[in-house]
Amino acid sequence: MRMDFNLFMNDVVNSARKDIQEAGYKELTTPEEVDQAFAEKGTTLVMINSTCGCAGGVARPAAANAIHFDKRPDHLVTVFAGQDREATERARGYFEGYPPSSPSFALLKDGKIVTMVERHDIEGFGPVDVVNRLQNIFNEHCAEV
Repeated sequence: MRMDFNLFMNDVVNSARKDIQEAGYKELTTPEEVDQAFAEKGTTLVMINSTCGCAGGVARPAAANAIHFDKRPDHLVTVFAGQDREATERARGYFEGYPPSSPSFALLKDGKIVTMVERHDIEGFGPVDVVNRLQNIFNEHCAEV
């Protein structure tokens, strides 16, 4: 029974990874990759992925759809909470003033946190609500495509 659960969880994790990668986000799996990505100039949207229902039903669809907008971040990256622990921990170190939250989104500018959309801004809302929230952030902080 335990092996069947592990196989199921591997399928869930692999599907969640694939969803966000196909949406155009670069997956960061090590602390070094996080540091390198966050050193990029410009705006970076970080999607903190997870296996919970609100990640699959709201956050990942919002991540995929929010970026089809007149203004969008220069860089799109993701870390996977509960899977790539060291990378996620390193990323959260950049989110000064915000507690750990997954799923969530962080917008950085030149490697510094600008704002976050935390789990409490995602859970209980629909994907369109989160898309609108993200696009409002893009409108305020990002350049036109």
